[in-house]
Amino acid sequence: MSPRRRALRPARPRRLARLAALGLSAGVAVAVLSTVLALLWLREGPLPRSAFMRVARRADPATGQPCAEIDYRWVDRAALSPHLRLAVVLAEDQKFLVHRGFDLDSLRKAWREHRRGGRTRGASTISQQLARNLFLWPDPSLLRKGLEAWITLWIETLWTKQRILEAYLNVAQFGPCLFGAEAAAARFFGRPAADLRPEQAALLAAVLPSPARWSARSPGPYAQERARKILALMGQLRSAPHLHGL
Repeated sequence: MSPRRRALRPARPRRLARLAALGLSAGVAVAVLSTVLALLWLREGPLPRSAFMRVARRADPATGQPCAEIDYRWVDRAALSPHLRLAVVLAEDQKFLVHRGFDLDSLRKAWREHRRGGRTRGASTISQQLARNLFLWPDPSLLRKGLEAWITLWIETLWTKQRILEAYLNVAQFGPCLFGAEAAAARFFGRPAADLRPEQAALLAAVLPSPARWSARSPGPYAQERARKILALMGQLRSAPHLHGL
């Protein structure tokens, strides 16, 4: 082999490495730009139908059956009862106003229980649930978890906590083919979400984790007990400093 050819051989791997680095940088830049632009566009005003609502046309996340119609009615934060905002935060994510998208203590506890073979416990924050419902799909996977974490990071960066909670309460599923607090309040209680009483708000928050198994119209013993606990917490923590700003 000539000296010239020996001198050229190491240049090819370096060139490939540079091209790979450039490609990776370009991919990250596109991912950041597309995520940021989408979230800036959605930072104010009514949201379009979520990814879960579109999936429900084929297979409702609550039942697995297709939805002929999706019941979804957007309302602004001012039209969401403060009782409901408090109830959902206490039921779903008590550290909502102080964390940056991820409740690390809950994640550690869930991991310890999983390693001991105990019951799988949810550790998703309201921000994570919003990212999942708004943009992703119901079936769990490592890919979905990674995308959920990425979107959650940017939601927390670009949106206020008030906007995150407003959006979540509008896209969360409260029953089969039923999305958002306004539609749920009308169906179950015959009133707008702005007029929900504390016990009604607690009941809606109680059924959120499993709208297929629990119904605010005819709650079973478990949902009723869960609602009572949420209502008691609402009375105890209504004026707690870390819940100001809901």
